[in-house]
Amino acid sequence: MRRRGDMNMQTIDPKRFRSVMGAFPTGVAIIATAWEGELFGATINSLTSVSLTPCMLLFCTNEGSATGSAIRKRKLFSVNILGHHQSDLSARFTGKQRNRFDDLAVAFSADGLPLLQGAAAQLCCRVSTIHKAGDHDIILGEVISGEEAACKPLVFHKGVYGIFQRA
Repeated sequence: MRRRGDMNMQTIDPKRFRSVMGAFPTGVAIIATAWEGELFGATINSLTSVSLTPCMLLFCTNEGSATGSAIRKRKLFSVNILGHHQSDLSARFTGKQRNRFDDLAVAFSADGLPLLQGAAAQLCCRVSTIHKAGDHDIILGEVISGEEAACKPLVFHKGVYGIFQRA
């Protein structure tokens, strides 16, 4: 039996780690930006509030992702927290589809950031810091603005989508 603090423990297998972390339900969001006339977006579930003074959040993106690269260059991004009716968008922004924004209802912030219509909430952010962590980048952003809508959020748990229900 392993004891807490046992420094000789082996590291966990990545597949096992993914499965265990799947027990932690998360919201689902699409981060997005515009760079050199092209729209970029990716699905994330690693969104975390960090600070209230100043208002800051963080998310993680795969190292070398096109969206992460565009955000790194533009230094501005939007966060679109998906509503329960938007699970199709989550899949769309994780796949290999090239023109992810085609045929979508998109508005733009004053800074030209893509805002997905129908989202449970939307935030516009300025990149504060980017840290490398394993095979991902942690992007820390200062929140410039935010809006929310009256709808239930989309939830991801153990590899499937669901909705939030009060206990």
